[in-house]
Amino acid sequence: MSLRKFLRVQALIIKFWGELAMPDYEVIITSDRTMMSNHHGKEFLGFLTTGPALFLPERMWLWLAAPKVRVDSEGRPVEAPYGLRKVEAKLVDAGFKAAIVDPDYLEKHLGSVKVLMVGHHDFFAYGPPSNEWWLLTGKEPVNRVSFINFMRSDAVRKIKGKGAKIIVGGPAAWQWLWELNFWEEFGVDTVVDGEAEKVIVDVVEKALNGDPLPDYISVGPLDTPSVEEIPTIKGASVNGLVEVMRGCPRGCRFCSVTLRPLRHIPLEVIEKEVKINLMSGVSSVLLHSEDVLLYGGNGVKPNPEPLIRLHELVRKNFKGPIAWSHASLASIKYSEDNYGLISKLMNDYVLNDEQKFLGVEVGIETGSPRLAKSVMPAKSLPYPPIKWPDVVEDAFSIMHENYVIPAATLIVGLPGETPDDVVKTAELMDKLKYYRSVIVPMFFVPMGNFRNRDWFNKHYLTSEHVDLMLKILQHTLYWAEDIMNKYYVKEPHLAPVRLCLKLFLQYVKWRASKLLPTLTATVTR
Repeated sequence: MSLRKFLRVQALIIKFWGELAMPDYEVIITSDRTMMSNHHGKEFLGFLTTGPALFLPERMWLWLAAPKVRVDSEGRPVEAPYGLRKVEAKLVDAGFKAAIVDPDYLEKHLGSVKVLMVGHHDFFAYGPPSNEWWLLTGKEPVNRVSFINFMRSDAVRKIKGKGAKIIVGGPAAWQWLWELNFWEEFGVDTVVDGEAEKVIVDVVEKALNGDPLPDYISVGPLDTPSVEEIPTIKGASVNGLVEVMRGCPRGCRFCSVTLRPLRHIPLEVIEKEVKINLMSGVSSVLLHSEDVLLYGGNGVKPNPEPLIRLHELVRKNFKGPIAWSHASLASIKYSEDNYGLISKLMNDYVLNDEQKFLGVEVGIETGSPRLAKSVMPAKSLPYPPIKWPDVVEDAFSIMHENYVIPAATLIVGLPGETPDDVVKTAELMDKLKYYRSVIVPMFFVPMGNFRNRDWFNKHYLTSEHVDLMLKILQHTLYWAEDIMNKYYVKEPHLAPVRLCLKLFLQYVKWRASKLLPTLTATVTR
């Protein structure tokens, strides 16, 4: 036998025994590559998947925004999306043989899988900012293309062909109602919309027993899990994300999160999950809530003691980078004005030799006090909605002084918006130009209490909208370059990523110079 034949036979034997040794997971939980990634350890890079591949081939764009993750011998990712980790933990605790598996390794488990569960934040790119990129460029965003290709892959086709049930869910579950053709094509059995912990065990049990499954499950406020019903994750989450609170008390009418009750996760549970991430080699901690500064708070008023204990707990276990997923601008202003809390947290617990800034998402949404009172009356509390522009500017000033870098959202086309509202938002943008930040305009998407309203698209753009978007673009490009030069993606091993990001900024400048005059010429003045 030749050496080549010998090596080929040896490889086949290894593959055969490896497949025999695979554990018989009856429930596989997964997603496409845009979700199953740690985005080079930079959470913000994941947002590049919400746009089309602009100046790079799609394969390279995916590498930039969503590179492959480390997996074990069974194809289980070392880091996985936090929502999938919660579902995995709930099923494992209930006694099911369940595991999260990387999409590239599904075929290794064809012999055992009976239920395939797929989660996503934006299945079909209808959420913000995906739909805005799509409308402005006319090109399908990468996350949509990636997900559809995944569902059409040989692995998923084979799993469905052997009779397995397909259950999908996550924050974007509502999008399946807009894509009934794909629902049928992909053979989806059940869509779970909302927090799944309280219902998912029953659904999976029915699927494994061959019982009839409901087409659509909407988890309302009465069905959301209590703190005791939310399990502790079994494996590491992407970039060390750890949930500290669920729900939001601010009640913005365009947001679905505010429909859920507020729950604070106990510190001992948070510490367990931080340690699970650290033991898996994750090199960051991302504290997650719709408003981290309301952890342990009194309604909409931050309470310094629980927040200090939370950050003490993290620093006791970990000396590396900390981030907040979201914070409200009113909470930032209130906590600093009344307790000097932002300064204290940053100086005592966040900034050190390894960390020079803290990243967080915040919501501006509008600069119009009238519109703020109409669509988000509690977002400014404990300050009145009439003071919303002042709250925004004061919070941005506080963040700038304390090296908190916000990625801020602003909604274009909110229900009831008038040209004067847009002008007032543009005036606020002029006041924010001195503060280090990235601001992202997003076309209104009907969610929350506005789910029956019309979508906003580029055909509704006015000259005021174009002027506003130009101000936002100039602001973001200026500060994005400053942030890149001083703070972001400075690690030597990320030099190729840094180069691509710089090219991306130059491309956006060029693209905007071509697109904005076209929009200006077509809008109604």
